[in-house]
Amino acid sequence: MTIKAGDKMPSGIFGVMTESGPGAISADDLFAGKKVVLVSVPGAFTPTCSMNHLPGFVANFEAIQDKGVDTVACMAVNDVWVMDAWGKDQNVGEKVVMLADGSAAYAKALGLDVDLSGAGMGLRGRRFAIIVDDGIATHVAIEQPRQLDVSKAESILAML
Repeated sequence: MTIKAGDKMPSGIFGVMTESGPGAISADDLFAGKKVVLVSVPGAFTPTCSMNHLPGFVANFEAIQDKGVDTVACMAVNDVWVMDAWGKDQNVGEKVVMLADGSAAYAKALGLDVDLSGAGMGLRGRRFAIIVDDGIATHVAIEQPRQLDVSKAESILAML
C-alpha cells in the first residue's frame, strides 16, 4: 500500500555518513517531534536529480526552514558512500541530510519502489517528496514517471 497524507511514517533504518564513517539513523529518530521534508530521487548523480531536484532544495533551504521545517532529507536507493559523495558534489553542507536506502527497504515500506531494470537501474525509489510532522505524513507528492513537478522544492514550499 502506498503511503498517503494522514499515515504514520513506517519504521526503518537509513544509512548516513558520519565523521567516523558509515552510520545509521532510524526513521523514528529522523521524524519524531520534528517537521521534515523527505525527498526521494531515483538515483544520485542522475541528470534530473543532480541538475534540478536536489539543487532546488539546497537553493530554497532557508525559505523552507522559515516555514517551520526542522530537517530536509534526501533519500535514494544508493549506498552511503555514493550519497555522501553526491552530497559533497551538490554542496548540500548542513542543509540536506543525505540518506542511503541501499536495498530499497524504506522505498518498499512506503509503497514507492519502482523497477527500473529496463533502464539499467534495477530496483529504485520513485521520485517524491513527503512533508512529515512528528512522524505523520501531512502531504505526499508523488511524481509521474520522468516528471519533476509536484515534488520540486518550489511546489513543496507552496504546501508548507
